[in-house]
Amino acid sequence: MHLADELTNEQLKALARNVLDIESRAVSRLGERLGDDFAAACRLCLDTPGRVVVTGMGKSGHISGKIAATLASTGTPAFFMHPAEASHGDLGMITNQDLLLAISYSGETDEVLTILPLVKRMGARMVSITGNPNSTLAQAADVHLDVAVGEEACPLNLAPTASTTATLAMGDALAVALLKCRGFTAEDFALSHPSGSLGKRLLLRVEDIMRSGADVPRTGPAVRLRDGLMEMTEKGLGMTAVVDDDGAVLGVFTDGDLRRALDRGVDVHTTAMREIMHADCKTVAPEVLAMEAVHILEENKITSLLVVDANERLVGALNVHDLFRAGIM
Repeated sequence: MHLADELTNEQLKALARNVLDIESRAVSRLGERLGDDFAAACRLCLDTPGRVVVTGMGKSGHISGKIAATLASTGTPAFFMHPAEASHGDLGMITNQDLLLAISYSGETDEVLTILPLVKRMGARMVSITGNPNSTLAQAADVHLDVAVGEEACPLNLAPTASTTATLAMGDALAVALLKCRGFTAEDFALSHPSGSLGKRLLLRVEDIMRSGADVPRTGPAVRLRDGLMEMTEKGLGMTAVVDDDGAVLGVFTDGDLRRALDRGVDVHTTAMREIMHADCKTVAPEVLAMEAVHILEENKITSLLVVDANERLVGALNVHDLFRAGIM
């Protein structure tokens, strides 16, 4: 066996670029020859009252597991079934309400072919993904998706590389098309991803992390700047809302506004908040997703937001630190 250090850095990078080039061409060519069979596969999945059961052996099995997970997380109930285990009892996972998505690049994998007659007998429909449209598996399926590649990225043309990438891409295409057909939303996605930062970004709303009540800095329009600064300092948000007697937001005054006011020589003892507040301020509703609040902050290059109800009355406030603490940023 040759030692890896016989290859230079440039040679290693060249090998990597060749692999990426072969695999990207394989995926690109899938799109070029995509036909009505893909639409038929989508319709079969959509018409399935049960679940999509994905099966495959070896490397195709690993890809099958990922495709099943992607389908399940994007609105199409699905799970992976190991074809060898299926012959020893796990075939009971499938009902006549389900659809079998069988994956084998050769289309001749024994463990997969063994279960086909039983799946057919129970009345479940089947979609196959292979690299050989004339294979046993392709011919047995109701719909076949062709993922044939010109060559593997493996220099021996043996290890499944480009073929598994193409299969994975086809599975993603199927999942995304079904997502679109089902009208699957970000909120739907969040329900299956409640943990971790992704779930937080999709589930947490502004009202879940905003400061409210006495923690929200606010002053009246006639209040002197000196007292407005005291309110800002006490609440620690780097700004204060300016509200009328009914609590409706008239404007906001921030640390940046203070610096600009001092540059102009404004007298903090005599100047009223209405004279220096920023009237055209950005606000957000409490029911909006927190990730949308992040977008508003980034788009407007600001660090804090006022939260208002349907009548523009102040109900809360938040800043980037609140979003960081909540794991949204």
